[in-house]
Amino acid sequence: MPVLLPVAVLIVVAVGVGSWLQFTERQAVDAVHTVGSSAADRVDVEAVVQSVDAKARELVLRLWVTPRGALGEAEGAAPVADLSLQTSGATHQDLEFKAHERLATTDTQVALTGGSISDYPFDTYDTAIGFRAQLGGKQVPVRLLFSNNDTLFSASARRAPSRQEAALALRLSRSGSVLVFAVFMMVVMWALAASVLLGAWYLATRGKGLVWPALAWMAATLFALSAFRNTAPGTPPIGCVLDWFAFLWAETVIALCLVTVVVTGVRTALRPEDDPPPGR
Repeated sequence: MPVLLPVAVLIVVAVGVGSWLQFTERQAVDAVHTVGSSAADRVDVEAVVQSVDAKARELVLRLWVTPRGALGEAEGAAPVADLSLQTSGATHQDLEFKAHERLATTDTQVALTGGSISDYPFDTYDTAIGFRAQLGGKQVPVRLLFSNNDTLFSASARRAPSRQEAALALRLSRSGSVLVFAVFMMVVMWALAASVLLGAWYLATRGKGLVWPALAWMAATLFALSAFRNTAPGTPPIGCVLDWFAFLWAETVIALCLVTVVVTGVRTALRPEDDPPPGR
């Protein structure tokens, strides 16, 4: 009981903290940022981030356009006249919709600025999205509803100064889950490297010779760290913060420890039996 009670308390605390973090992140993902006109006759543009490609410096934005009031027919399923949706400079294309034809969702790419993927998992990026609509050649009010579906990134939005009818400035950074997992990976890498270093020090100073189970464990750790590193969410490139803060150094320490144990083990095995082992 003296042991089980603290363990149970730690489990409850961990689950509580994890539940709170998950709820907070879920609220951020479900948040919808609205900007633009609230007129009855308007064009609604629902923009949802589907994925963020930090390496290509772009995101995929899914657009769902709905004309409201007198601008649409069939409950907003089609425009009453030709609809043109002009986008911001960061968006790769403008959108054109024919009169009386059913509107379908459209995916478009948006360029990102600032930041570098080599800063993973602390990289951040900026961009802006904006929309202006013309129906039958005349400008009409627009309302923008923005949300984010990419669980690897969190997005913050603020109203952007623009001539567009509806515009938002966006900042994208790694989600809390990705950040926590990446930091956890770095801690684990250093912990494994420290474990191998202690084991190598013990074997080298005690003259244990070639202890094959220990050598197998060290070699397995050396290669397992590479596989473990490749599980980092977002597939960061070699040379990012994760590597320079932990992975490359941990691999170096483990490799040097393995070589040291082999060299000292061979010297111990070849030493004449009447020579005392080192440290005695």
